[in-house]
Amino acid sequence: MDVQHFERITAFIEARLTPLFDEATGSEHGFAMDDTSRALRALRNSVLEASAIKGLIEKRESAEPAMRRVIDQSVEHNWDVLRGIARQWEDHADFRHEFKHHAWELDHHHTPAPAQA
Repeated sequence: MDVQHFERITAFIEARLTPLFDEATGSEHGFAMDDTSRALRALRNSVLEASAIKGLIEKRESAEPAMRRVIDQSVEHNWDVLRGIARQWEDHADFRHEFKHHAWELDHHHTPAPAQA
């Protein structure tokens, strides 16, 4: 699995969440102590924690086989967390098909779409 997969899915989710915290959009949530604000913060924290695997992916190639299995499991788990969140916006124009795939499928079958200008 490539770090870029995590960067793309995290950017997609953050683009959906950030306006919910922005007072300029009329949001009253995000920083208060009401349940909606708490839920938004919890969701954002989950996204940030699940996407913080760059160091693990970088260490995988030089790791011992047993540690590679642990790294693979961690990467797969974190991808599944992000994938489940991103799929809430599956009907969004910016949703990428790769967000539907399991981590092991991305290793073998996915070719990233070319960058758009």
